[in-house]
Amino acid sequence: MKHLQWIRFFWIFHALVVAAAAHAQSGFPSKPVTMLVGFAPGGGTDTAARIVAKKLAATLGQSVVVENNAGAGGNIANEILARANPDGYMILLSSVGSLAVAPHMITNLPYNPLKDFAPLTMAVTFPNVLVVHPSVPAKTLGEFVKLAAAKPGVVNYGSSGIGGAGHLAGELLAMVANVKMIHVPYKGGAPAMADLMGGQLMSIFSAPPTAFPFIKAGKIRALAVTGPTRSASMPDVPTVAESGYPGYEALNWYCYIAPVKTPRDITQRWNRELVAVLSDPDTQTQLHSHGMDPAPGTGEALQKYIEREYAVWGKVVKAAGITAN
Repeated sequence: MKHLQWIRFFWIFHALVVAAAAHAQSGFPSKPVTMLVGFAPGGGTDTAARIVAKKLAATLGQSVVVENNAGAGGNIANEILARANPDGYMILLSSVGSLAVAPHMITNLPYNPLKDFAPLTMAVTFPNVLVVHPSVPAKTLGEFVKLAAAKPGVVNYGSSGIGGAGHLAGELLAMVANVKMIHVPYKGGAPAMADLMGGQLMSIFSAPPTAFPFIKAGKIRALAVTGPTRSASMPDVPTVAESGYPGYEALNWYCYIAPVKTPRDITQRWNRELVAVLSDPDTQTQLHSHGMDPAPGTGEALQKYIEREYAVWGKVVKAAGITAN
């Protein structure tokens, strides 16, 4: 009889624990949440994160704190997330560089992009834009390439970090145009733009949000966009492909991820909330004004997309001989 009573007690206790956990998760979030960004304030990732965070705070009823952990092309923030408590209170707006490129460049990367994260949703996609300082004697991509060919190893370009979309866009252009350019990595697009404006850099493969204000003000010159088609926000700027390099494409993207062991009901909640915000007309207008195209979807679709990009950029890294040094 005592044995049966013990079994009954055990299952009642188990049911109470499960019910308590379910109740706790159903009340998620019950405190402020953190949205990590792997780059310095003012860049493209930071801009997108803050637009979404502001809307999320209103729909979640909790503060959404954007936390910048810049460095290593976004890899530092990914490492922080991989080690975070998988309770849903920390998510990351990650990018192509740290999820699809870095693993092919860094042998001791402290996280596995295909195993350590739970994909929540794609956030935005967009091309980078090649911009130059006004002192650079090139008004078209063709003239820029001729300048690089005439001065091997002299023409430089900045990016938001080693292995990021801007870096890869530059390496891909150097490969297809058969020129040698010097890559100068930064901890984000904003610091790189500051040096371009100051004349320390000749060019940048920049995220549109970082470059737009200065292009519009006439302080820098846009030569080409790296996507497969012209950008709706910069219709007069040709693509690299139509400027003489057919087939060239280097699309940038940001996506939301959580620690891999985050409970499924919480990742599903995050997907619903993020998709709703990214589908909101006002959010989309704000993102479009910065040259970014919202692309919300399922976590499963995001996982497949990351796997495809991982394979594609792995081949580029190997062919170009890109290293983390």
